Amino acid sequence: MKILFFIRSLELGGSQRQLAALAGGLAGRGHQVAVAMFYDGGPNEDTLTSIGVRLIYLQKSSRWDVFSPLLRLSSLIRAERPDVLYAFLPTQNALAAFLAPFGAKTRLVFGVRAAGMQAEHYDALSAVIYPIEATLSRRADLIIANAEAGRIDAVKRGMPADRIVVIPNGIDTGIFRPDPEERKALRRQWNIEEGSFVIGFVARLDPMKDHKNFLNAAAKFMQYDPSARYVCVGGGQKEYRESIMAHAWSVGLDDRIIWAGEIRNARAVYNAFDIATLSSAFGEAFPNAIGEAMACGVPVVATDIGDVASILGKLGEVVPPAEPDLLCAGWVKMRQRVKDEATIRSAVRQRIVENYNITTMAARTEQELTKII
Repeated sequence: MKILFFIRSLELGGSQRQLAALAGGLAGRGHQVAVAMFYDGGPNEDTLTSIGVRLIYLQKSSRWDVFSPLLRLSSLIRAERPDVLYAFLPTQNALAAFLAPFGAKTRLVFGVRAAGMQAEHYDALSAVIYPIEATLSRRADLIIANAEAGRIDAVKRGMPADRIVVIPNGIDTGIFRPDPEERKALRRQWNIEEGSFVIGFVARLDPMKDHKNFLNAAAKFMQYDPSARYVCVGGGQKEYRESIMAHAWSVGLDDRIIWAGEIRNARAVYNAFDIATLSSAFGEAFPNAIGEAMACGVPVVATDIGDVASILGKLGEVVPPAEPDLLCAGWVKMRQRVKDEATIRSAVRQRIVENYNITTMAARTEQELTKII
């Protein structure tokens, strides 16, 4: 097959890593794969070009540079005539549906990566793009959701149920694996005292991730372990970041928390944690961060959002969203489990190796794409 992916960029982010993993997996299975994107400069680009995935830049210079990139994309679709145009995320899904030529051999695929988004937390474009995406989904030949929660939400939003399949994310367990040396090095870089218990949160600074829930739980955890350290990894908008950092100060965490920003070596990040956590309030389908942490042998405590409970199984602790007391209690319980269950770290990794690997994701995607061409 000739497959053209379409995404905003390959910058740091879970969906971006998933597209790169899937594109690489399909290329490895003998397909001709290219990725069209508005912006260049993401960390996954070199890996993809090294395995023969072609990267096509649409040369979008800013948010307001609209018409020229769209004309380039329209011309590209007609010139390339791919068997499959596979868009990732709502804006790209809508644009692909609008630009894909009627009557052409190209089959259109939507990639649904979220569930239960609350557009009121975002700008006006976000508020309108979700209903537009749902309306234009009638043009899609196939809709691939990365979680059952995503499928259910897509149907509620009006997408055609008979065209939706669920293919869970695949985690590269060759990249994401236990690494004691990287653990030591990064903890030294962060000036974390020897023996300190570290609870880490990998997520962009965004309302859906509910960092206030994380911070409030951390303030409560201090009574159980005053020496514990907390790490937030991820970037975000300046105004939101400043409000979250101010909240950390207000609950007494200013000297116990590390704001690490964006870090390209995600494996080192996960390995530096004793527990990884997710405090999201909405919007999650298959959160990459929990799968990647587990692949590194790091147990997870997370809110019951999207498919989190089925991903973790009995090896993690799942709590309701927006309940910092219960999130803290989950951390307390998991800290004890780490002490008592000698095999829990190897077990959480094995769960990802067996159930959520890239080979399975690529093979299932290939199978579904073959059905529509």
